[in-house]
Amino acid sequence: MFGPVNNILSLIFWLLSIGAFVLSIWAFIHAIRIPSRAFPAAGKQTKQLWLIILGFATLFTFAAAVNYGGMGMGLPSIFTIAAVIASGIYLADVKPAVSQYRGGGNHGPYGPW
Repeated sequence: MFGPVNNILSLIFWLLSIGAFVLSIWAFIHAIRIPSRAFPAAGKQTKQLWLIILGFATLFTFAAAVNYGGMGMGLPSIFTIAAVIASGIYLADVKPAVSQYRGGGNHGPYGPW
């Protein structure tokens, strides 16, 4: 009787796990590409600390997405929830602050191109 509902809920939680994994990958790759000096200049924690936090976030969300150790395809674990929160904090607070310090050329008179 509960078979179809359980399958739909499992699919929803699996899609949420995939979304969380993509979110943490996006944050981790952005943190890698930003110079180390940008983090203290923006008044944020160090790049090394953010790489550790986002690395663990990526690991936990990957584990949830592939159901490693029973962490996925069901209710999200506390580690998965903490990983999504950490990635969200980075993308909402740290990324806008450090993005202005991104090095590189190709800057024209009106900004990057």
